[in-house]
Amino acid sequence: MSSLSARLLVSVSVLLLLFFGATILVLDMAFVSSGERAREEILDGYLMQLLAAAEPDDDHSLSLPRDLVESRFNAIGSGLYAELLDEGQHVIWQSQSALGLALPAGNAPPRGEHRFARESLADGTPLLTLSLAVDWEFADDSLQGFVFKVHESLDAFNAQIASFRRQLFGWFGAVAIIMLLAIAALMRSLLKPLRQIEAEIGEIEAGKRAALSVYAPTELRGVARNMNLLINSERARSERYRITLDNLAHSLKTPLAAIRSLLDDNAASQSTDRINAEVERMDEIVRYQLRKPAATDNLVLAPVAIASEIDKLVSGMRKVYRDKAPSFDVRVDKNAQFRGDTGDFLELAGNLIDNACKWCERQVVVEVRPFYMGRKDTHGMVLSVADDGAGIPDGAAEVLLTRGSRLDESTPGHGIGLAIVADLVRSYGGEIKIKPAALGGANVTVSIPARFA
Repeated sequence: MSSLSARLLVSVSVLLLLFFGATILVLDMAFVSSGERAREEILDGYLMQLLAAAEPDDDHSLSLPRDLVESRFNAIGSGLYAELLDEGQHVIWQSQSALGLALPAGNAPPRGEHRFARESLADGTPLLTLSLAVDWEFADDSLQGFVFKVHESLDAFNAQIASFRRQLFGWFGAVAIIMLLAIAALMRSLLKPLRQIEAEIGEIEAGKRAALSVYAPTELRGVARNMNLLINSERARSERYRITLDNLAHSLKTPLAAIRSLLDDNAASQSTDRINAEVERMDEIVRYQLRKPAATDNLVLAPVAIASEIDKLVSGMRKVYRDKAPSFDVRVDKNAQFRGDTGDFLELAGNLIDNACKWCERQVVVEVRPFYMGRKDTHGMVLSVADDGAGIPDGAAEVLLTRGSRLDESTPGHGIGLAIVADLVRSYGGEIKIKPAALGGANVTVSIPARFA
């Protein structure tokens, strides 16, 4: 998960889930416990009614009236039952509500004490039972033990608990959603400075802004300040390079002009034209190499118009190699992208096309397609140049990428073209491959990934 907002939201959601889960559990336990205590107090009141209604008999026993004050004891299946047992746990009396039911016997409590327990009927209906064991003193001062019991069905109590739990989950769920929405809105507001810095860095890359804004929160102010120091340092270094190389360009300009003047003084010949072409080309190369340090003045990584630049290169090669008149097959995919210095692209593509024209028989194929690395919304570039020449011997590909290495000393050149291409490709985080072409010659492919392109 790459989004900081998503990570924070997920983390807060997990914490809320744990916190609300623990809170719901505690509240549920407290509600059930308090509900049972309340039922116990109510059952204790029913026991006091039974004790008050009990009357001693002449045969040292107790009797209770048929109809009790609490009407639920008198209604069959009301869920509230009462019974009176002797010392041997034999039933002496049961309320009318217990007619046809086998109430659980349970264990009798010690004399003078209450016993509160959960029991169940034969059909599984849960009950709350409160028992009280007493010693009843008769008129002749004799004592006889009895157990008064009150049972109440838990169906209504469980339904009340279920309703409470539904409300509890509903309210806590609504509160959690509201809190998450509020936190998401708050994080969006708090992370706004980060998005602003991201946007400003993009503007710096596009050359629309000179530095990051200093009006940032305290936590980000140091980041913005250090980034601006880095940008200013790079600009200052680039400016020093530019001034130094401008001086060098000025120094080289005079010797080149002198060479042209000397050639013009001589009679025109085919060799003189070729020397002039080479001098002009050398002049262009010098200008490009001296222009490179200034290209990063604004830290710009603008996309290069690949198709039009390739067309210019091909047009130039047609003139340079007009004697050979190579046939060009150019295929450029519009989704391919190269973000960087235009001069770097011309140096890269120009060297590859120049080599292909130099070694081909008649045909050169130039293909540019996108280079994807996991994401379809970011496009890099794969540039492939093939020819129908003699090709490259096995094992010679690595040699060609070494500066100054050549396979054919009879052909004009310095043996640094492919080495320059390899250096440029590495500087953009890409790779270069040389393999046999389907046309019979060599196929040189460079791949520039999207994160650099």
